[in-house]
Amino acid sequence: MLYEIRTYRLKTGAAPEYLRLVGEEGIAIQRRHLENLVGYFVSEIGPLNQIVHVWAYEGLDDRERRRASLAADPAWRAFSPKIQALIETMETKIMKPAAFSPLA
Repeated sequence: MLYEIRTYRLKTGAAPEYLRLVGEEGIAIQRRHLENLVGYFVSEIGPLNQIVHVWAYEGLDDRERRRASLAADPAWRAFSPKIQALIETMETKIMKPAAFSPLA
């Protein structure tokens, strides 16, 4: 199992609108393709205006297939510009759990 940790730094004050858009429309599209949402988080202390979401995949091939499916979905292509306008930076990490991790 691999975990993709996606961190977005939003424009100042954009978090409520971002969360509204994702909650009302975007997350359903993402779940339809990516399926394995581990968590969706908003920063409260430390670097502010950050959204972090974590997705689980069987491996890199599974991730590539699911992300390509999402990118090809017309509903996602119509939705993504709405949130992209609110994002300043994006970072993606692929993490492999240690053998003793509860999520291994």
